[in-house]
Amino acid sequence: MIDNTRLYLKLIKISIMAQLQYKTSFLLLTIGNFLLTFMDFVGIVFLFQRFGSLKGWKLEELALLYGIIHMSFAVSEAYARGFDIFDRLVRSGNFDRILIRPRSLILQILGIDFQLMRWGRFLQGFVVLVYALNHLEISLNIFRLLFLVSSIISGALIFSGIIILQATLSFWSVQSIEIVNSFSYGGVELASYPLSIYPKIFREIFIFFIPIAFINYFPGLALLGKENLLGIPSFLSYFSPLIGLIFFYICCKIWYLGVRHYSSTGS
Repeated sequence: MIDNTRLYLKLIKISIMAQLQYKTSFLLLTIGNFLLTFMDFVGIVFLFQRFGSLKGWKLEELALLYGIIHMSFAVSEAYARGFDIFDRLVRSGNFDRILIRPRSLILQILGIDFQLMRWGRFLQGFVVLVYALNHLEISLNIFRLLFLVSSIISGALIFSGIIILQATLSFWSVQSIEIVNSFSYGGVELASYPLSIYPKIFREIFIFFIPIAFINYFPGLALLGKENLLGIPSFLSYFSPLIGLIFFYICCKIWYLGVRHYSSTGS
């Protein structure tokens, strides 16, 4: 395990150093990533200036949800890029080369590419989160701070699990199935707003099947002390970080099931 971790950290270091070889390009990409995603929140601000609230949610409360979901997705985008391009490894036959190495398959693939420019999305999510915390009456004690941080990490694991599920489909389709993006990129957009505003079918999908609601909605309810209107016991909000670990573990098991059925593309 120590050797696998050391190899992974070395691969990440190589990836970061390669990106920093072109500092101007890296800086522009990071700024562009920040501005592009930040414009989404600007649109939300204009929406609230026009209507005032959204089904009982104030702008500051929605900003809390927004900051958590975007920080989580930024972390996932950064370190799970290897699985995002996994279909290319399968088509080119490069996955065969990874299979013969006596190291962890998942860590090898995670180490293929580390998208440092995703720091732009993470930063804008952090700025919005700080804005929310400064305008809300939330006393951030150690417990709540740890709960908030663990929810962001758990959210990154959930999004990573979704990306891994998408990569798993490549074993049978040899192509990345773009419909899965509706649960990753689409999930970010959906979870930028309170889950309670959506029809019942969407709420059930994002609670019981793809647990995006446990990234920011349920933790947000717990931090804000708002009533849960979805019929889910309130105490389950505090188990949100655990949901991320469980979901990621299940997705990894499904991916290894695909590995056992992999027979190469013949490239």
